[in-house]
Amino acid sequence: MNLPNKLTILRVILIPFFVFFLLTDVAGEASKWIALGIFALASITDFFDGFLARKYNLITNFGKFMDPLADKLLVCSALICFVELGQLPSWIVIVIIAREFIISGFRLIASDNNVVIAASWWGKFKTTFQIIMVILLIADIEKLALFTQIIIWISLALTIISLIDYLVKNKSVMKDTK
Repeated sequence: MNLPNKLTILRVILIPFFVFFLLTDVAGEASKWIALGIFALASITDFFDGFLARKYNLITNFGKFMDPLADKLLVCSALICFVELGQLPSWIVIVIIAREFIISGFRLIASDNNVVIAASWWGKFKTTFQIIMVILLIADIEKLALFTQIIIWISLALTIISLIDYLVKNKSVMKDTK
């Protein structure tokens, strides 16, 4: 197993620890900062696994499947926790998670038709803003409340824009080619 795939697996392994510290106060006030550190570490592994895989031609089928799944699990876990913590309305989380299911299903159909759908810039911006949103929500700094709300709305807008972008650019995938 190569290093990029090990980083992807590490990201998945970190998720339960992240959720545990985010939802408990086992370490008092430090729990949220531990959760933030774990989330930041997991997010950084996402950058490095892709960078290393491309730079050293270490792209594998496992990585193609697991890397986006690990990203979705990490961000969606955080978003679901924020509903429980009362920091995000459930409808926003439902829209974001629904987009992820739609795109995943779309990619499965494309794969079945031997079509590879590359990540778009809209999708990359969406992911970046979602990571920033999660970090701001974990930190929960009063002076950044308005900024945090703006980032939430930008993340939601990018979620919808990236979904529309994927569907429009790849509408031919939905045609029954088999």
